[in-house]
Amino acid sequence: MTNLITIFIVMAIVNNIVLSQFLGLCPFFGVSKKLSNAVSMGMAVTLVMLISSVVTSVIYNYILVPYDIEFMQIVLYILVIASLVQIVELAIKRTNISLYNALGIYLPLITTNCAVLGVALINSAENYTILESTASALGGGIGFTLVLIIMSGIREKLDLADTPRSMKGLPIAFITAALLALAFMGFNGMM
Repeated sequence: MTNLITIFIVMAIVNNIVLSQFLGLCPFFGVSKKLSNAVSMGMAVTLVMLISSVVTSVIYNYILVPYDIEFMQIVLYILVIASLVQIVELAIKRTNISLYNALGIYLPLITTNCAVLGVALINSAENYTILESTASALGGGIGFTLVLIIMSGIREKLDLADTPRSMKGLPIAFITAALLALAFMGFNGMM
């Protein structure tokens, strides 16, 4: 049990997928303008990350390794992730059309979100069991959501601040992300 908690904390905070691994930066900068969109995108990515990690862990441990075809993992992982994103996209479109419109192009881009694929590949590289893969994916998704929420809160405040015109928008967002990454680097010695 402590191993699962350690994996969760490491993926959520210590080796945060966005600020330490620098994966998933496109939705990080694109969706973090409003808090409500950031929370919704974080939940969608967490759901896809969680389900895809379980499915890819089963595929890796019970198909790829026994048949010695590990070289096929990226192709199969992308296929699994793309299928799951389509299902999540359809579910959001049918249940909450305003959220679907607010997320816009970033929802289908979860398919190519390297954070989701990155967690699946990390799970395979670490030879995690299905339970460990679940803890890793949940930690990665919660960490992704946490960083999106922090960044969107800061960006909403920065929109009201007296920022020089040349720094408004993405320039100040990049500086803020760099400072957040430095803050999260402080957790590196914890585990």
